[in-house]
Amino acid sequence: MSSDVLDTALKLPHVKYIEEDAYVFAQSIPWNLGRIVPPQPSSGAYSPPNKGDLVEIYLLDTSVQSTHREIEGKVTVTGFESIPEEDGTHFHRQASKCDSHGTHVAGVLSGRDAGVATGASISSLRVLNCQGKGTVSGTLMALEFIKRTLEARPYAPLVVVLPLAGARSPALNAGCRRMARMGAVMVAAAGNYKDDACLYSPASEPEVITVGATDSEDHPASIGTLGTNFGRCVDLFAPGDDIIGASSDCSTCFTARSGTSQAAAHVAGIAAMLLSAEPQLSLAELRQRLLHFSTKNVVDTAWFPAEQRLQTPNSVAGLPTRLRAEEQLLCRSVWSARSGLARHATAVARCASTEEMLSCSSFSRSGSRLGEHMEDKDGQKQCVAHSAFGGQGVYAIARCCTWPRAECQINASFPVAQGAECSPGEHVLTGCSFHSPSEVLGAGGRPVVGLGRGPSRCASRTEVMAHALCCPAASLECQLKEHTALEHEEKVTVSCDDGWTLTGCNTLSQLPGSMGAYAVDNSCVAAAVPGSSSAAAIAICCRGRQ
Repeated sequence: MSSDVLDTALKLPHVKYIEEDAYVFAQSIPWNLGRIVPPQPSSGAYSPPNKGDLVEIYLLDTSVQSTHREIEGKVTVTGFESIPEEDGTHFHRQASKCDSHGTHVAGVLSGRDAGVATGASISSLRVLNCQGKGTVSGTLMALEFIKRTLEARPYAPLVVVLPLAGARSPALNAGCRRMARMGAVMVAAAGNYKDDACLYSPASEPEVITVGATDSEDHPASIGTLGTNFGRCVDLFAPGDDIIGASSDCSTCFTARSGTSQAAAHVAGIAAMLLSAEPQLSLAELRQRLLHFSTKNVVDTAWFPAEQRLQTPNSVAGLPTRLRAEEQLLCRSVWSARSGLARHATAVARCASTEEMLSCSSFSRSGSRLGEHMEDKDGQKQCVAHSAFGGQGVYAIARCCTWPRAECQINASFPVAQGAECSPGEHVLTGCSFHSPSEVLGAGGRPVVGLGRGPSRCASRTEVMAHALCCPAASLECQLKEHTALEHEEKVTVSCDDGWTLTGCNTLSQLPGSMGAYAVDNSCVAAAVPGSSSAAAIAICCRGRQ
């Protein structure tokens, strides 16, 4: 309404006042909070296991309206500001618009009525201008600001939220990596470009927990004409569509917004509650718990491009109503980028710095692969997959786990004909890899039970190099599970029993071979090449000794 029309309307005798239209909301638990924590059956109230009140959250965003009733008394405005000039000579800096994004994200993090971790405190750093635009240099300066706080209080649980995305930046990724290795939990938006998250920063940094967005039906969120990013650089999804939160239009206003920024805020809030329950959790242990407590296989993957579906996690963030500190073996799969198409092309997958790699597998859509091998390089284990000539490239898949007493080692086959073996009684086998120098792999080898009760040997054909990953038997016990298809099936699956965790995944198939094997949550999937007569999936399942 123009000012002239407004003035005219106010002069009408029956008009007492005019106010801007606003939303009203049904007074029930917002769908997003009900999705991450099951509501109480009696009251239907949001009842998380704690309020996240032992954790400080650093929010890198626009400015925040700290006087909003949702977040009043919870937000400290640090005074840090590093932003570019707004585009356009006639841009009008309206305060409520400059605060809108940051205020909403802060409300999702810790708001009294619609927040995830209602007890967490927030420190606000302004790195985005009134148009929601920032710079890599400004974000790096903000991280340096937080670093000084971390150095002064090295043992205080601290979460850094990055509800922003830009083109892939090695400098920004390195800055986030340094913060993570100092102990900060880094949580970032995957991006709203309906694209591979690995093309953006800080989403592409492996030490960052990268979050995609879903809607109330667990579909990948559509955001404007685009939607959530996806792919192997995403760790998990969280509610990010039509999320109710604080609006900067007034101190009691609410609004609904969508995006991976909102999804990242959900995961940061959950992280605050996990750290409040177990303040000494490492970043790797926290990430594993986020995945462990998430809801599995509910995302409609048909929305993603076909070539991205296997690598994109099918997990939506969640929490049980009660948390208890316990030592447990937890694992996740880390996919590499696809190798090139040249002869002898390789792909490499690595775990995060404080995770232990317990096995390695490979996958090729064409079935043209020479297998994979495990190796130690620069003090870290890595999984290397080998592509066969004429194929469509290959992926390496590392099985990355957290177990405090792992201290595992890689044993290579020597002589070649005997395969690779773990020391009977001293070590237990958690994973096998098999690599042929020249022949496309079908039945390259398999894990077998040795002299002890559990698997201890990777048996291979004469021309195949085997590697065994061996862990101390004093802390882990393992067993084999196997499933063979009675007739040709494209995929054969075997799952570990309750209480056991999948550490190794291998496939056996007759010529013309196999696409490979990979883990989906706690199941091993063997993918057969069309025309193969039979296929088998072999899982190594482990647990901590009781």
